[in-house]
Amino acid sequence: MDSNLFSRRRAERFAQLLDEANGGRRHHVRSRVDDRLGGLVGLGRQLGSAAPPVEVDADFRTGLRAMLVAAAEREGVGATATPAAGAEPAGRRSSAAASPRGPLVPSVTARRARARGAILIGVAAGAVAVSGISAASENAVPGDALYGMKRSTERAQLALANSNLSRGQLFLDFARTRLGEASEVRGDRAAFEAILDDMDEDTRQGVRLLTSTAVERADAAGLDAVDTFVTGQRRAVTALLDGASRAERDRARGSLALLDAARQRSDALRASLTCGAPQAGAADLLGPTAGPCPTVR
Repeated sequence: MDSNLFSRRRAERFAQLLDEANGGRRHHVRSRVDDRLGGLVGLGRQLGSAAPPVEVDADFRTGLRAMLVAAAEREGVGATATPAAGAEPAGRRSSAAASPRGPLVPSVTARRARARGAILIGVAAGAVAVSGISAASENAVPGDALYGMKRSTERAQLALANSNLSRGQLFLDFARTRLGEASEVRGDRAAFEAILDDMDEDTRQGVRLLTSTAVERADAAGLDAVDTFVTGQRRAVTALLDGASRAERDRARGSLALLDAARQRSDALRASLTCGAPQAGAADLLGPTAGPCPTVR
């Protein structure tokens, strides 16, 4: 199936689901992509219902309006249909196109135009909401009202990432964010440990995706991202030990051990790629393990 056709149908279905979620007419035909779009629909409702306590920058509004106007013109949203040369006059059109009992039956083109319009409106509302909510939730920590929105926004970023390399880098960015949150909740042992658990999981996910990408592409770019992350993150976690309780220090040392393991994995894979060693195919939570370099005789 043509990928552009599939993407358009999925976008139209997303517009329908978003319309239903906001109280619009229910479409009785279900789609195979409904489950996958459910999370984005839920996020759309959250964005629409949240009221960000910050002003949207005027330049952002102007730029967004210009972008939407250009997209509307390009897609023909709101344009009046012009009969093509040689088209049959309206008076001689087939009676199947209209009914004396009711209005004209909407054409497929008209339905698609409305769907594109709904999508553009959703993009506009979502973009304006995200600009304010992201700013408001940036410093949220567990227990804050906007913390759930902060995490939902992160999941949406992952869903929109177009490669494992991008997703891996996002996970490492989230691990950095979790570390900043941990520094804000020191003294609350349960919250501190829960955040570090999330941080370590983000670290593992990011390292796994980046090391796997490096091996698949035989390209060290993913390993470079891992090394840069480990250097900065280890320094920040070490600083977190100052003034921490004994239990918090013990937990933070576990995160340091994970970072050391990630650096060792990156070094081993880099050496393996350099010497052209075949990959053994074994993998763990940090991704593929390095194969032995060929013996020089």
